[in-house]
Amino acid sequence: MFLRFARLAACAIAVAAGPAAAKPIAFANGNTVMVERGAGTMAELQFFHAPRYWYSLGGGSVAYAASDGSFDRRVDYLRGNLLVLRWNMPAAQANVFAWGGFGSARGDGVADGSFAWNGGFQLDYETRRVYASLRADQQEGDGFSHRVDTLQLGWAPYQHDYESVATWLVVQGRDYTGGVMPGVEWALLLRLFKGGAWIEAGLTDDGRVQAMAMFNF
Repeated sequence: MFLRFARLAACAIAVAAGPAAAKPIAFANGNTVMVERGAGTMAELQFFHAPRYWYSLGGGSVAYAASDGSFDRRVDYLRGNLLVLRWNMPAAQANVFAWGGFGSARGDGVADGSFAWNGGFQLDYETRRVYASLRADQQEGDGFSHRVDTLQLGWAPYQHDYESVATWLVVQGRDYTGGVMPGVEWALLLRLFKGGAWIEAGLTDDGRVQAMAMFNF
C-alpha cells in the first residue's frame, strides 16, 4: 500500500512544477458543505465553519463499501482542519493543510458506536490554468483501517475570473486501502465552478459514475 501511495506522491511532485483544488478551509467566517459519491465505493458528507482563515471546525459522515461486497462501514466524525503553510506567488498559490479528529463507527466487522479516529493532509499548487493536488485521509478504529489517497491533475482550457464559470478537465488517481478495492482507480472528471459553488462529475476507468458538489458561503 505504501508503494502505491509513494508512486502517487511522486507523480504530484513531478507535475507541480501546477487553481482549483477543493480546500477544507474556504475563508474567514465562511462555511463549507461538501457531498461526494466515490464511484460506489465511498460516499461522504462534510460541513465546516472557519472562524479564521487558517482553521476550521466541523464534522462529517463517510461510508465505505467493498467492491467485492464483503462489507459496508460508516464513520461519523468531528474534525479540525489547519492551514499549515501557504505560499502566495504572483500568478500561483500553494498550500499545505492537515486535519485530525475522532468519531464513532458502525457496520460489518465493527461494534456499533465504537471509537474511531481521523487524520490526513492535503498538498496543492494552483494557477488559473493548471493545478495539482495530493490528499490522504485515514479513518481507523478497532477492527478496521481505511485510507483514501487521491491525486488530481487539472487543466483549464481558458482563464476565468470570479464572475465567470470556470471549466476544468481533471485526471484523478485514487487508492483505497483496507480492502475497499484493489489497485489504483483512475477517473476523468469535468469540473465547473462559479463563486462559491462547485460541481464535478465523471467516469472511472471501469465506467462507474463519480460526482462531488461543494458550496462555500
